[in-house]
Amino acid sequence: MDPRPTADDGHQRSWLTRHAAVLSLLTLDSAAWCGGFLGAAWTRFEFALTRAGCVRTLAVALACAALYSAATLLRIRTRGRHPIGSAGEARELATMVTVAATVTLIGLLPWAARPVPATTPLVGGTVAFVAMAAGRAGWRARQERHRRPARTAERCLVYGVDAASERLVRVLLGDPRSRYLPVGLLDDSPENRGLRLEGLRVLGGREQIAAAVRATRARTVIFSMSGSEPELLRDVRVRTLEAGAAFKVLPPVRDLLDRPVTVTDVRDMQITDLLGRAQRVAELTVERAGLAGRRVLVTGAGGSIGSELCRQIARCDPGELMMLDRDESALHALQMSLHGRALLDGPELILADIRDAEGIARIIAERRPDVVFHAAALKHLPLLERHPGEAIKTNLLGTLNVLEACRDVAEFVNISTDKAANPISVLGYSKRVTERLTAHYADRLGGAYLSVRFGNVLSSRGSVLTAFQAQLRAGVPITVTHPDVTRYFMTVQEAVHLVLQAAVIGRGGEALVLDMGEPVRIADVARRLAAEADRPVEIVFTGLRPGEKLHEDLFGADESDSRPLHPLISHVPVPALDPDEVRGLDPYADPAELVKRLAAFCEVSGATTLTAVPGQR
Repeated sequence: MDPRPTADDGHQRSWLTRHAAVLSLLTLDSAAWCGGFLGAAWTRFEFALTRAGCVRTLAVALACAALYSAATLLRIRTRGRHPIGSAGEARELATMVTVAATVTLIGLLPWAARPVPATTPLVGGTVAFVAMAAGRAGWRARQERHRRPARTAERCLVYGVDAASERLVRVLLGDPRSRYLPVGLLDDSPENRGLRLEGLRVLGGREQIAAAVRATRARTVIFSMSGSEPELLRDVRVRTLEAGAAFKVLPPVRDLLDRPVTVTDVRDMQITDLLGRAQRVAELTVERAGLAGRRVLVTGAGGSIGSELCRQIARCDPGELMMLDRDESALHALQMSLHGRALLDGPELILADIRDAEGIARIIAERRPDVVFHAAALKHLPLLERHPGEAIKTNLLGTLNVLEACRDVAEFVNISTDKAANPISVLGYSKRVTERLTAHYADRLGGAYLSVRFGNVLSSRGSVLTAFQAQLRAGVPITVTHPDVTRYFMTVQEAVHLVLQAAVIGRGGEALVLDMGEPVRIADVARRLAAEADRPVEIVFTGLRPGEKLHEDLFGADESDSRPLHPLISHVPVPALDPDEVRGLDPYADPAELVKRLAAFCEVSGATTLTAVPGQR
């Protein structure tokens, strides 16, 4: 005989290796069946079970165990198996035990002289199930102890009992390389007092932070952000620092929906966490199917809004995502954020300038997008006050170039700003005119051409928050224009959710406005940032600049707040403006005269208009 191993031998050893854990469990389960049946029969005969009775009981138990093992192996082969000790395995185990015990009972009932009492499969099966479940639970607990972080990990308390914090605790306890070791929970809710989660107990609320830190020797408190008011965040932070512990935050669960919670989600507190406004993004539902399979083009893709638009659109499974910008470095950074690499050699990146009418027309004609999100624009108010011709060339004529090229596009979403409501600046004038131009094409072409209007975007390039943080890093005073100036703020995620929502519920000729809550006093933001600094910071008031308002408006004087489709989104009809009026502007004319012409376009009676009839989709 040939002593060399055959392929069949290798396959058999491979099967045994892969299923060694399953076979070991089935062997232990068979022992549980035997023990359960013997225990059930022994108690049924009042602890006087004969040797012959034992043999009969063991025979029936082994037959039941064989039936159970066959059913379990068949289930694993057809449906796979759950992790040992998991809730899914417990459900499957209960089902298999019930099936085996029931079939055994049915097989015993016809016998006149049964080898074991009819109650034995029921009672014995229950005892066997308890033994099997206990064994698996013990094995899982042992494995979890081995996976716990090393003793050198930083002991921490988790404040807030919710879905995100529960997932975080489970991740931290299950990662032996985790830098944090949870040792307790904190929560203000009376219903959660004494609650245990993954073996950790709720030790109290915010008043007990200092005592909990001392009792557990915790060095960090991790605050779960979901649904929390900024006042609570600030209070917990102050109490934590006073107790001598570090303070970290876990972002809101809405920011973690597309992926599992990880240790890297725990971060330092940011000023955006303390702004004092309720974020509305969680209440906006985006129908991803609206973009699935469609060809989507984003202009200004490298900007703050454009790049976040691209990231969220990419999750909607578009047929093709085209990203257009004139800034090659911004496109490089965008591709890196999307794919983790930036070779700049893919057709999805389009290097072009919306001022180039012929180039934009060629690109739209060749790529044929179904949906266009127009985010390209100049946005810095003081610069545009000094250079209104540049606003005309980019914001007006550039938008006209895109609109003209998009005659066959089904949906067009123009990104506007709250400064377009009752405008007094070149930026506001130019964005109001783009709203009216978009309404003209909606009326003329009958498509879903609309605008989206929102306030300042937190942490976008050039935003007031970014400027404040740069001043802090440079060690210079924080400059605020006026003690009473207020602005509407929203996160970039909220802004993009509104834009995507517009593509779903917006109607042609409209401007959509998000309910952004209460405006925020800029001086308060500056004071909160200064309070976070590790040195005294001076706040200097410089006075309002030309074109700036003390308080922004969301609606123009002739606009009403109508919310027919969503409680957080207002629909504002926009009067159309003939593009020929705008084409007559000379960007190189006297700046003061240009500003007057722009202001006149923002008055319905001051320009040739077409009645805007919202186009239905």
